[in-house]
Amino acid sequence: MSLIVNYGGIVFITLEVLSLLCLLLFGLTRYWFNRKALSTLFIFLFIFITVLEAVLAWLLYRETGEISSLQIIITIFVLYAVTFGYQDFRKLDRWMKKKIGQWRGVNLLTADDHRAVEKQKDPVYKAKHYRHTAFIHIGIFLSAQVIFFSLGTESIVEAFSYLQDWSWLNGETPIQSTPYPNETIYSISMIWGIVFVVDMIYSWSYTFFPQKTKTF
Repeated sequence: MSLIVNYGGIVFITLEVLSLLCLLLFGLTRYWFNRKALSTLFIFLFIFITVLEAVLAWLLYRETGEISSLQIIITIFVLYAVTFGYQDFRKLDRWMKKKIGQWRGVNLLTADDHRAVEKQKDPVYKAKHYRHTAFIHIGIFLSAQVIFFSLGTESIVEAFSYLQDWSWLNGETPIQSTPYPNETIYSISMIWGIVFVVDMIYSWSYTFFPQKTKTF
């Protein structure tokens, strides 16, 4: 098990590379070689690799008894795969159909694919989509903060005291005077907080400042 702790980062990167290869091989076998059964195998391998990443994070925690930056990064990747990952995979699937179809000189895009592409250009649909992803991000972010606060504080009263006084966010406060258990989680939370704010501004801009439908 010590090997997993020492080489956990390398193992995770290797798994990520393998998962990307599985997606690319899925597209090649399905749309270039027309081997649908074989392409399905690569999807199952991708899912299996995602499960292995979750197991890796659990093994690292079991061996060290601490939450490290690597474990949090792995968790973020796994959460992405089971939330936003499916929609992004559908986009990648349509892109591979289009590109491989162009290489083969055939049209691989279905009527549903064309409708999906047109729907993504609809400002009302885009606003609804980004509201949906924003709510998911809010749920994940708040859940993570609840877990982090519970690890760094001894009671609900203490946790709420940090929500009433935000002076610990000035960047100069000792880690012992913050609601986080260690420097790693504090740093990740600060970076995630910035990403969270940017994502909220970007996502809700489609609702408050919708794009105009192009007319020709």
